[in-house]
Amino acid sequence: MSFPGEFLMSSISPVPASETPASPENDPTAALRINHTHAGIRARAAANAARDLDDAGLYFNRELSTLRFHIRVLEQALDETHPLLERLKFLLIFSSNLDEFFEIRVAGLKRRMAYGNEEAGMDGHSTSSVFHEIATSAHEQVERQYHILNTQLIPALAERGIHFLRRNTWSKAQKEWVGAYFDDEIMPVISPIGLDPSHPFPRLVNKSLNFIVELEGRDAFGREGGMAIIPAPRSLPRLIRLPKELEREGHQEYVFLSSMIHAHAEKLFPGMTVRGCYQFRLTRNADLAMDTEDVSDLASALKSELLARRYGDGVRLEVANNCPAHLSDFLLRQFRLEHEDLYLVDGPVNLSRLMAMIGDSERADLRYTPFVPGLPKALRKDESLFDLISRQDILLLHPWESFGVIENWLAEAARDPSVLAIKQTLYRTGVESGVVSALIDAARSGKEVTVVIELRARFDEADNIALASRLQEAGANVIYGVMAYKTHAKMLHIVRREAGRIRHYAHMGTGNYHSKTAKLYTDYSLLTAREMLCEDVHHVFQQLSGMGEPRHTEHLLHAPFTLHRRLMELIDRETAHARKGRKAMLTIKCNALTEPKLIQALYRASQAGVICQLIIRSTCCLRPGVPGVSDNITVRSVVGRFLEHTRVFHFHNAGKAETWCSSADFMERNMFHRVETCFPLLDRKLAQRVRKDLDTYMLDNCQSWTLQSDGHYEKRCPGKDEAAISAQETLLYAYAARP
Repeated sequence: MSFPGEFLMSSISPVPASETPASPENDPTAALRINHTHAGIRARAAANAARDLDDAGLYFNRELSTLRFHIRVLEQALDETHPLLERLKFLLIFSSNLDEFFEIRVAGLKRRMAYGNEEAGMDGHSTSSVFHEIATSAHEQVERQYHILNTQLIPALAERGIHFLRRNTWSKAQKEWVGAYFDDEIMPVISPIGLDPSHPFPRLVNKSLNFIVELEGRDAFGREGGMAIIPAPRSLPRLIRLPKELEREGHQEYVFLSSMIHAHAEKLFPGMTVRGCYQFRLTRNADLAMDTEDVSDLASALKSELLARRYGDGVRLEVANNCPAHLSDFLLRQFRLEHEDLYLVDGPVNLSRLMAMIGDSERADLRYTPFVPGLPKALRKDESLFDLISRQDILLLHPWESFGVIENWLAEAARDPSVLAIKQTLYRTGVESGVVSALIDAARSGKEVTVVIELRARFDEADNIALASRLQEAGANVIYGVMAYKTHAKMLHIVRREAGRIRHYAHMGTGNYHSKTAKLYTDYSLLTAREMLCEDVHHVFQQLSGMGEPRHTEHLLHAPFTLHRRLMELIDRETAHARKGRKAMLTIKCNALTEPKLIQALYRASQAGVICQLIIRSTCCLRPGVPGVSDNITVRSVVGRFLEHTRVFHFHNAGKAETWCSSADFMERNMFHRVETCFPLLDRKLAQRVRKDLDTYMLDNCQSWTLQSDGHYEKRCPGKDEAAISAQETLLYAYAARP
C-alpha cells in the first residue's frame, strides 16, 4: 500500500530508491549475486569464501553504531513531514537517548580506561580510540541539535503561536508576574550554597539543573564574595506557562525556570552583586555494578545501589556557552573531568525536561493525527476470549492493534471461577497498569498467582521494587528470577478447568506488558491455546521458579539454553540450501545485531548466496556490502513515529518457510545472559501475515535508512516515478480501526 506525496521525507543526503544498489526487493537476480542457476544462487569462489571472518575490518564498533542511531533520531527533527511539535519531540528524545548513552555506554568506556583496559573488541578499536571518536561526534551533534532548536524549531513554533520568552522580551506585566512567581514558588524551596572552606563544593545529583554564580561584596558574616552554587530543585517545572491574561490571544507563552533564576539571582544573595550566573548539568555513571554472588537479598541490595546511582562518577559536563572559561575549568576540576568531557550548549542544559510541554500543549494540529487501535475481526464479537482462543490463535500487532485485549483477558481471568492459576513475567510495566490490577484482583480472589519480576530492568528498578511489594501484599507469589540472568521473556500462562479437565492458555510477545509503551512501540502478541506451546511456556515458568536441569521445550526456543544454538542452525540451514543450488533467503528484524557468532553465520550464508534482509533498528556491528563476504546482505533501519521493537526471524527453508517472533535481540546479553523466549507462528495464515508486514518494511522509502559498507546510513527517498511508501503508515492503515 502506497501513500503519495504526504509521506515524502526530507534528509540531508537523500538517496532515491531507484538509485540504490541492487538489492533483494528491487532485483532478486542482481549481478551482485553471481553464478545464477534456475534453482537459485551458487556460492562464490572458494578463495573468496575463505576470507578470515575474524578480520576486525568486517565489524563496526557497538558504541559508535549506537550513537549513529541516536543521530538518525535527531534527523527526524529536520523532517518537515512530521508535525512541528513531533519534530521537537524527536529533538528531545535525542537528548534523552544521549543522556542514557553517556550514563551507561560512555561511563563503561571511561571505567575501562581508568583501569588501563585498552583491549580491542572484535572491531579492532581500542577503548580510548572509541571514546575519542564518540566525543568528536557527540560534540558535533549536540552543537547541531541546539542549532536546529534555535534556528528552525523555535522560530517555526513562534510562527504558529507557541513562544519561549527570553528575559529581554518580557513585558512589564510579565516581569511582575515572574517576580511574584519567583518569590512564592522558587525562593521557598531553593537553597544556594556559598563556596568557602566551611562550605565545600556540594555533591550534586545526576543530571540535575544547577547554576554557578560569581559574587562580589561581603555577606552578613563579613565573608568576601566569591562563588556559589544554586541547585534547582527537581520539584520545580523547567518550563512555566504564563497565565492566559498575560498571553496574547491565541498564543501559548512559556518562560524557562533558568530565565527566572537568572533574572532574580541577586534575591538569593542580598547585599551582594551577582557578576554572572550560568547553568550547568553533570551526567554521572548510572550503571549498577552489583556483585550478584555476594547478594543474599536482591531487593535490598538494589535499593542501596539506586541511591548510589545518583552520585556515580562524572562522565559529562554541560555548561551554558556564555560561561567564562575559568568557571567551566573550575567545574571540570571539581568533577575530575577533562576538556573533552565539556559540552557548551546554546540553550537549556536539560532539554528532555521540555517533553511535558508537548503533552500539555493545546495544539492538536501540530501533533500526529490520533488513531484508535483496531481489533482482528474475530475479536469484534461479544464472546469470551477463552472460547475464542481455544479455537484459534490470535496475533496482534501493537500499537495499531489494541493492547487492551491482553488487559481485558487478564481481567476476565481474574473474575473467572474456572481459572485456577496465572503466571506472568514482568520486565517493564506501568505503576498503574491494568495488567497489575488484574493480577492483584486474581490473587485476592484466591487464585494461584505467580509473577516473575525482573527488578534489574535498567532505570525501572525502583518501580519494579514497588510493584513487587504491591503484588506480595495482595497474596501473589513474587519471584525475582535467576540471579545471574535477567528475565527478559514476555510470557503469560493461564490454567483453567474446563469440562472436568485442565486447559492451558498462553500469551507470548516481543514487547513488555506496558500499556503506555504499547501505544508507541511496535510489538507482536500471540494468544494461543496450542497444547505444545502452552506446555513449553509452563516448563519455562517451572525453570524460573524451581531448580533442576533445563526443561525440554518442544517448540519454544529458550535462552540461555537453546536459542543461540537453534538460530545458528536455522541460518546454517539456509546456507546449506544455497550451496545445493536452492533458493535461500532469510529476514531478520530486531533492535540490535552485535553477537559475533551470529554475524559470522550470516557472513557464511551471504558467501553461499543466501539473500539476507536485515532490518536492524539501532546497533549493527555487521558490515554489509563487503565483496566476497556480505554482498548478499542488506541492512536497514526504520525510524519514524513509532519505535520499532518487533523481533521477527523468517527463514525461507526451500519453500517450507518458518517464521518466529522473539523477546530477544541478536546480542550476546540476550543469547547468554538473559532468560528469553522465541516462539514459532504455527498458524500458516498468521505467519503469512507477518511475512507481508516484513515485505512492507523492505519497500519503505520514506522512513528507511540503508547501512553502507563504510558505516554511514543513507536515507531512502522515492525515485522520480515511485510512489512514497511508509511502512508504519501502511500498517496503521491496514490494522487500526476505521474512523
